[in-house]
This record gives sequence, structure tokens and C-alpha cells, in this order.
Amino acid sequence: MQQIKGTLIPIGGNEDKGIEENEQYTLEFIDDGILFHVVKEAGGIDAKIVVIPTASSIPVEVGENYLDAFAKLGCTNVTVLDIRSKEDSEKEASIELIKTADCIMFSGGDQSKITDKIGGTTIHDILVDRYQNEEGFVIAGTSAGAMAMANEMIAGGSASEAFIKGAVRMYKGLNLIPELIVDTHFIRRGRFGRQSEAVAKFPNLIGIGLAEDTGMIIKNGNDCTVIGSGMVIVFDGATLTHNNEKVLKEGTPMTMANMTIHVLSNGDQFDIKNRKVSVLPIEAPFI
Repeated sequence: MQQIKGTLIPIGGNEDKGIEENEQYTLEFIDDGILFHVVKEAGGIDAKIVVIPTASSIPVEVGENYLDAFAKLGCTNVTVLDIRSKEDSEKEASIELIKTADCIMFSGGDQSKITDKIGGTTIHDILVDRYQNEEGFVIAGTSAGAMAMANEMIAGGSASEAFIKGAVRMYKGLNLIPELIVDTHFIRRGRFGRQSEAVAKFPNLIGIGLAEDTGMIIKNGNDCTVIGSGMVIVFDGATLTHNNEKVLKEGTPMTMANMTIHVLSNGDQFDIKNRKVSVLPIEAPFI
């Protein structure tokens, strides 16, 4: 297996402070602490950061929000790349930005928009190539932007219908880290059930549920370190002794026996390949 040289930072989102309930119509406020880690991993305040608000239905406002947030951290080279179609992903100016950026930051909203407008394009190819082959290259994403990093991507689904077959809808993501299925706003929106069903569908994959103001720094395509103030819930379906997802009709309650669940917080680490947890020692400082 190829050694991945870039860094992924999926983030669970933060409390929506817009006026609409629907996430794609809201402005995100990502805690300075999380963005600080993004900037640090990208090489510091002079890093070239490109924000892609494609998932949002208010991309201009969301882009401005990120410009303000990164400016507060002292960043001097931040650009918003407003991609609204596959054609935009093939424009020379867009391609040049992706080729020269130190960090790409995907906003929240509707993750399917990211794969519909960027998936399979020149920009997508460059993102994958640079992530795999360039040390110091960072791809970060909050909420929808984090979920789109997977190959088997959660596209939606009802938390209130959790643990019923058909409660989760899957779609193809950007396939940056095919070993994971990522879900966000995990605790506040009660998404335990829909991630469980996603892992029941793909028990060879690892489900990651990110709480708000919480993220993971993923190095080598394998070594995950938790950052932020909340929790990351890890779902390991490899230990399942009973999983009736394949035989059930939609709308039927599911059975899953012996799923392994880990609850991780700041500084804890997870090894994807070996499916192992390393907990931050009590005396160690938080990250």
C-alpha cells in the first residue's frame, strides 16, 4: 500500500448560528482552536489557503466568514474558490489555485454538492495526487466537507429513524480516505444510529462520528489524533458476530451484535490499519 504523504483534517462542524435550521443555509463558526491546527499543519500564517464553499447554498457569505476567521489568526494568503459547477472545476484559474495551495478547506452544507461538482474533475484528480504525494499538503473540511473525504459517503438520513434499515442514505465521496465513513455534528444531532447502519452496510470500513468543535488530524492516511473540545466516536464493524442488514426489508429494526465502539477525546489516537486506540496519558497536556 502506498504511503500517503499529505494530511487530512475532518472537522465535526460547530453550532449553527444562522437563521435557518437547514445546514446548507447557515453560516458556520469554527472555533479558533480548530482553525489554528489547520493553519499550523499547512505551514503557518503565510500558508496559501484556498476555501471551497461548494457545499453551501450561501457560498459568498460562508466564504467571507472563513476569510474573517483566518484573518483573525493572522493568515495573509487566503482565497475563496467558488465552484458552482463541474465546468468551474475545469477552469484554468481554479486548477492553478488547487495546484499551488498549501491547504484546501471545504465548508459545510450539502456534501453531495461537493462530489457532484468536483468529483471526477481535473481539480479532484489534482487533490488526490497532491494529498497522496506531497508532504505538508493539507485538506481540511468541516461538516459536509469532512463527510465528503470518504468513498462510501453518508449523504443524509433521519436520526429519529435510527437503527431502522433505510435510515441512512449513501453516496460516493471524493475517496481521499476509503477506509473511513465520516459523520459530523454527531452528538448534538443524535447520529449514532445512522452511522451504525452505515457501518452495517460496509462492516470492513471504520465509522467516525465527530462531535462539534472537534476534529482529527490524519497523517499517513492512517494515524489519527483527536483535536478540539468534544468527542470522536469510532465504530469498528470487524468484530460483528451478527449483522442482518443485508436480509432485512427497509423500515425494519436492525440487529448488530458485538460492534466495537470507542469514545475518544482530545489527544487520543487511533491507528486505522491496526484498529488500535492509544489514549492520551492523564498527566499529558491537551493538544
